[in-house]
Amino acid sequence: MRRKAGLVLLALAVFFAALSPLLRWYAFPRLAKVPANQYQDMVLEVKNATLLDYGTMKAKKVSKVTIVQTLKGDVEASERIEESAGRDVVVWDGLSYVVGPDGRMVSKIPERYIFDAHTQQPVHATGEMVDGDPVRRRGIEFKWPFLTEKRDYEYFDAQARVTAPIAYKGTRDFRGLEVYYFEQTIPWTKVKIPKTLPVKGLTPEAVAQTGTTRWYTTVRKFWVEPLTGAPVYGEEIHREELRGGALLGDRDKVTAFAGHVKMREDYLTHTVDLVKSQRLPILLMTSYLPWGFLALGVLLLVLALYLEARGRRRRGPASTAAEEPSSVSA
Repeated sequence: MRRKAGLVLLALAVFFAALSPLLRWYAFPRLAKVPANQYQDMVLEVKNATLLDYGTMKAKKVSKVTIVQTLKGDVEASERIEESAGRDVVVWDGLSYVVGPDGRMVSKIPERYIFDAHTQQPVHATGEMVDGDPVRRRGIEFKWPFLTEKRDYEYFDAQARVTAPIAYKGTRDFRGLEVYYFEQTIPWTKVKIPKTLPVKGLTPEAVAQTGTTRWYTTVRKFWVEPLTGAPVYGEEIHREELRGGALLGDRDKVTAFAGHVKMREDYLTHTVDLVKSQRLPILLMTSYLPWGFLALGVLLLVLALYLEARGRRRRGPASTAAEEPSSVSA
């Protein structure tokens, strides 16, 4: 009976020891993915910003500019693309909506971002765009991969429509979370005029005919929780200018928008709480369960060997006694 129990324990030990790396290296990369129906919104603020008054074409200081960013998953579009791509795909329809202190729209820029649900790498398909213009992204945007590494990544800048390195700058503590801090600088770059402008009847084509161009630079900062790859906080030191052309008269340039963009406190608190809740399933699959199964396998192996050794000790004296010849009396 002990020998049978030892064999069962040995089989279980092998099973759990094999399950440990399978769960971490095989199951996790296939099970961890961004849901196709995800919806999220975020409000950012720029206090004491500089904003262009299109009525006078002069820059002025304003108390606050608000930026509302939304990301909405398009399930039907993702299922359509999955059929041809042969992998799990997420389609995010994004909108960056900027309003001034009077509540009036300053700009709005829509996006469609298509990416692999597991790796967050772009998937190129019809509909990928920024502000109605087709783009072909390289690198990540909005979200880092699960199990983010301490290294530089390629990050897509939607304003400039370019991909540039975003550098890992170290590990920090952010409201009780260990996060990786990343920073990207986009130098002054000529960019497109938004298709929707705050002045009725003013179009990008009309601005282009005056010879005026739009330029942009930013320093982008992200604090990323590495298990989920989710940014828990972000900032931008952002600046836009209009340069040259008849629209500016005799001036070489005018500031269209400038300020330090920060996440609003209530959305920051909500984001940190949400990311903390999302860490547990990933910890279970990458740490707790694999190491737990490995420890259980070792424990079962030790127990199986113990039972086998104990069984051998019990059988030893009995067999020896049975083999000794009995004495014959004369």
